[in-house]
Amino acid sequence: MASFKPTKIQVYPKLGEKVTQDTLYWKNYKAPVQIKEFGAITNIDFSPVAPHNFAVTAFTRIHIYGPFSQEPVKTFTRFKDTAYCGRFRSDGQLLVAGCEDSVVRLFDVSGKVALRMFKGHTKAVHVTDFTSDRYQILTGSDDYSCRIWDIPNATDLTTYQEHTDYIRCGVTSKLNRDLFITGSYDHTVKLFDTRLDKSVMTMNHGQPVESLLLYPSEGLLVSAGGRYVKVWDLLKGGQPLVSLKNHHKTVTCLCLSSNGQRLLSASLDRHVKVYNTTNYKVVHNFDYAASILSLALAPDDESIVVGMTNSILSIKRRKSPEESKETLGQQTRRPSYRVFVKGKNYVPKQDDYLVSKPVKQHLAKYDKQLKKFNVSKALDTTWRRHRKPEITVAVIKELDRRGTLKNALAGRDEQGVSHLLNFLIGNLVDPRFAPVLVTAAEMILDIYHSVIGQSPVVDRQLLRLQELLGREIDYQQDLLEVLGMLDTMFASNLPRKELKHGEKETGLDWVGVPL
Repeated sequence: MASFKPTKIQVYPKLGEKVTQDTLYWKNYKAPVQIKEFGAITNIDFSPVAPHNFAVTAFTRIHIYGPFSQEPVKTFTRFKDTAYCGRFRSDGQLLVAGCEDSVVRLFDVSGKVALRMFKGHTKAVHVTDFTSDRYQILTGSDDYSCRIWDIPNATDLTTYQEHTDYIRCGVTSKLNRDLFITGSYDHTVKLFDTRLDKSVMTMNHGQPVESLLLYPSEGLLVSAGGRYVKVWDLLKGGQPLVSLKNHHKTVTCLCLSSNGQRLLSASLDRHVKVYNTTNYKVVHNFDYAASILSLALAPDDESIVVGMTNSILSIKRRKSPEESKETLGQQTRRPSYRVFVKGKNYVPKQDDYLVSKPVKQHLAKYDKQLKKFNVSKALDTTWRRHRKPEITVAVIKELDRRGTLKNALAGRDEQGVSHLLNFLIGNLVDPRFAPVLVTAAEMILDIYHSVIGQSPVVDRQLLRLQELLGREIDYQQDLLEVLGMLDTMFASNLPRKELKHGEKETGLDWVGVPL
């Protein structure tokens, strides 16, 4: 009795992702270093001066990490409640942070005790930042107010009470010490000038605003809130330029690459999206294990630091050129293939005695059913246990070769027919599978045409299949027209071949193409 031959799964060309310069650039990071903090990480800020340490705000502490350290080089713990928004001054010597107890604290990075404590807000302060002249501080609070403080005197210079909900984000101008922008849960973004007693520009984001980002030129502003990332033109009075909706949950933070050509957004959906700032198309995507609350890029994009709701700080550092070359070499170097095929093609000599070793045959689930001639169960096994359409198509092809495909497709209830139609809708127009699945589709329509109209689920799927095939036929017709145009263009560009005097006709037309 001949042994059972397993179903041969055809290997199709992979429809892999297109490798671009962005893909190579953003994948050139080492495996992430993960550090457990004391609570959810709400803010990360890099020092503008070398060695570019970064401050991590989590629960009642602010930890400062070095560029290559896995332990904090400095810790600020003088908070009575949850700390927020620890940010460096432009010279890297001072750090300011808000707190749930409404007090704003100013620290010397080389010391431990707060240099100044600014009291005036009545609720939690979630927003802090230094103005460009280094002598003033912006704060925004849950008491709906934003204030400008004088550092030397620790006094409140200006207070604005225009927002009608919590202020959760803000940014100061690096070019003009009098300008700053705040974002609130009242869906608005407001631009203030400290020389005036009210805001000079208001933009409606449409969702509670979670993060703001100014471009280096400060002509464009990016706001994030809800699932939307929006870009505004400040030079045209806050005119909206782009509205992006690429996340599935609330966008929590924004960041700009060192050259200003890539915008990064992080969300509670655990993804970080990288956008091209010329057309705002997504060029890369990072996945993380938990919802993201904070994101920061080191100068020159040397590292990506992400803070998550599960208190994990993830640090990805860029590979050195030597490490990149090693990785590239490891990817291109194949396993030692000759070790595995050694002796495979060895031909025994005349006096050799061959000792055969019985090899146990391991069959897949669908092959076990085929061996028992359970053709319907064999087909059902492919989409219940495998998500690869190649396997299902291979089994359909084998059943058709055996002449039992019609038996495998027949005798199904509403759910069974629905499974078949779902698979056809998802894969029928794929050029790799179309030659096999067209035969199966014709058989399904022949078998079940009498029950059309009895099941609304099946009827809807048949209509979708019809619509899908109609679109595909239109595409094919358009492609044929384009092919005809290209043939005409190529033919007209071919050089003419003129016959020399006395040369016989060779069966070529006027452009030298065989007739």
